[in-house]
Amino acid sequence: MKEITILSGKGGTGKTSITAALASLAKNAVLCDNDVDAADLHLILKPEILEEHVFAGAWVARINQDACTRCGICIDHCRYGAIHRNEGVFTINPFKCEGCRLCERLCPAGAIKSERSDKNSWYISNTRFGTMVHARMAPGEENSGKLVSLVRSEAKNIARANSLDYIINDGPPGIGCSAISSITGSDFVLLVIEPSKSGLHDAKRVAELVGNFNIPMAAIINKCDLNDDITKDTETFLEEHNIQLLAKIPFDKKFVEAMINEKTIVEFDDESRPSILVKTVWEQMVNLLANTN
Repeated sequence: MKEITILSGKGGTGKTSITAALASLAKNAVLCDNDVDAADLHLILKPEILEEHVFAGAWVARINQDACTRCGICIDHCRYGAIHRNEGVFTINPFKCEGCRLCERLCPAGAIKSERSDKNSWYISNTRFGTMVHARMAPGEENSGKLVSLVRSEAKNIARANSLDYIINDGPPGIGCSAISSITGSDFVLLVIEPSKSGLHDAKRVAELVGNFNIPMAAIINKCDLNDDITKDTETFLEEHNIQLLAKIPFDKKFVEAMINEKTIVEFDDESRPSILVKTVWEQMVNLLANTN
């Protein structure tokens, strides 16, 4: 079993479209959406939910107004400014509360209690390309890294139980906690780069992050004809850092049409230039994975 994670330095590079297209080519894979903060792979794959589970998020404190004596100790010690006094009533802003539970420990009246958030969910679903594990975090929720780890763990369990060859992760953009959780322990990373100043800048940061984990990595330049100069700069960067360039995919409106029709580019037009290039990317990745330990 080999685990592939598709990453990008920023949003809008076409990472999810590429991931969905690769999923349509891999006949024996579990699909996993690791972009739990803004999941969108389901928009193309239209999963049928088989199981839904609650993910316990961060601790959030609440004040029992009947037990509160208005002593003010909690507001004096809250370092995040989450506790407010309004006309003598103490309340906690859940968007500012960091779940440290200090106020709960300090309250002499025992009026403050903390609970784990139950607003987040993760799912096991069926798609036309196989089983998919994905999740949804509510706005302002925390612990996305832990949720990514949970989603990946369930995907591995499914892959082992069904003797599948691949796990394909649609990773989040950037280099934050969820991105780190997405690549830790992966067998291969595919970096999708957009030829723009921000696209190249952020791709360099992702490449550095992946390099720190010593994970084999290759790249594609998507929408390569949007800026020829930056495409050349991107090719130079990849060459200098020994990152194999698997393909340069030009901008094509058929990608947009495919998304509108809730299909992958391979399904929408199997003979289009982008489809042919995506197929070569998958073939190269299979060969590269065959040579990894």
